[in-house]
Amino acid sequence: MRFMMLMIPKGYESAAPGTLPSAERIETMTAYNHALQEAGVLIALDGLHPPSMGARVSFPKGQPPRVVDGPFPEAKEVLGGYWMLNIPSREEAIEWARRCPASEDETIEIRQVMGMEDFPDEVQKQVADR
Repeated sequence: MRFMMLMIPKGYESAAPGTLPSAERIETMTAYNHALQEAGVLIALDGLHPPSMGARVSFPKGQPPRVVDGPFPEAKEVLGGYWMLNIPSREEAIEWARRCPASEDETIEIRQVMGMEDFPDEVQKQVADR
């Protein structure tokens, strides 16, 4: 099963463009990321630039898509990065999240990634027939 661990750093929603983690922070996270890789569970990972450098595209009904440049003042939580893991269970994802050298102002949200096997057989057949 695939699980995504989403890093949600408190305060990142208002970080200035170009904000980067410290060298010490990079070093501790690199060690953690290496442990994931050595265990053979890591599929992908990336850190994200702050929302002040991003954009959001919304799709109002009956209107053209709407683009809003960051930062997003209404945002209470934003993503700072993610890990994609291939592991057998939600419990193992939780254990990996517990090992993360996160600070007290960071939260990791764990979400299972949908696979075609999660859908009913008739949906799988329709997709396979295309």
